[in-house]
This record gives sequence, C-alpha cells and structure tokens, in this order.
Amino acid sequence: MAHGIVCWKCGAALEALTLPLRRLEECPQCRSELHVCRLCVDYDVRVAKHCREPTAEEVRDKEHANFCDHFKPRPKAYTPPDTAAVDKARAELDRLFGKS
Repeated sequence: MAHGIVCWKCGAALEALTLPLRRLEECPQCRSELHVCRLCVDYDVRVAKHCREPTAEEVRDKEHANFCDHFKPRPKAYTPPDTAAVDKARAELDRLFGKS
C-alpha cells in the first residue's frame, strides 16, 4: 500500500512499512526512530511547543520515539540540508583565513 511516507532524517522511502507505525519503528536505512514529532503532521516550528495539536502534551525531544496519541506520519517530512549555505560559509572562512 503506497502511503508516500519518507524518513524524516534521511529521506528514505518507507513504503515497505505498514501504518500505523509502531512506537519503536525504525528507518530501515538510517535506523532513526520514526514515531517522532519530526515525522508528524502536527509538527510545526512556527507554533508553541512545535505542535499544532492543542491537546497534545509537550514532547521535549522531537527526534526520539514518544507516546503521543496524536501522532500521524506526514508525507514529505524530510528536509534536505542546505549544503549551499554551508559551502558558502566555508568559502568565506577560507577567504578570511587565507586558505585555498
């Protein structure tokens, strides 16, 4: 059954896993826990506690398995790192300190 869920940490497709995800389910590629805030549809860094669900208890560690009853996996939860910004900063540091 295609559900479009990918790992929040590495972006690997999780099509082989069945929903609902078990609390201690792990990504088969990077072994990251999956029942985490970062993979939830309610995860939003723009709101208090980074959660849009008003009745959810606060979870401090957003990247490890939790017991939240409101958890629903979010398709496209993976955000690739901004390597362009890192490369630009590294080049600027190299320029400042005379490295080539």
